[in-house]
Amino acid sequence: HVQLVESGGGSVQAGGSLRLSCAASSYTYNTKCMGWFRQAPGKERERVAAIYSRGGSTYYDEPVKDRFTISQDNAKNTVYLQMNSLKPEDTAMYYCAASRDALCHTSRYNYNVWGQGTQVTVS
Repeated sequence: HVQLVESGGGSVQAGGSLRLSCAASSYTYNTKCMGWFRQAPGKERERVAAIYSRGGSTYYDEPVKDRFTISQDNAKNTVYLQMNSLKPEDTAMYYCAASRDALCHTSRYNYNVWGQGTQVTVS
């Protein structure tokens, strides 16, 4: 069973940048899509970006379009989230997740493996 470990969170001023990493403990043939989600206190967990593991197609949700970039290094079993032009409303716990579904759904319920999260705070 693959495990996901996020890193790279921290505190940054508005307008700054952070790069999150999500390392998988092993390659899994069943993983078709990797997603980044976030959850702020009192709010639902929402997807911000996803990448199709086999072909590299990327998907971005409206609040982060043109600011965040998702990428992957298959040799390292690692997915990244480059976050630029950060805003206070980006403050949340960020999670990466793996899905067996190649359609890279926005719903968290399509993702079956989750990391523990990394905190991002923008002031």
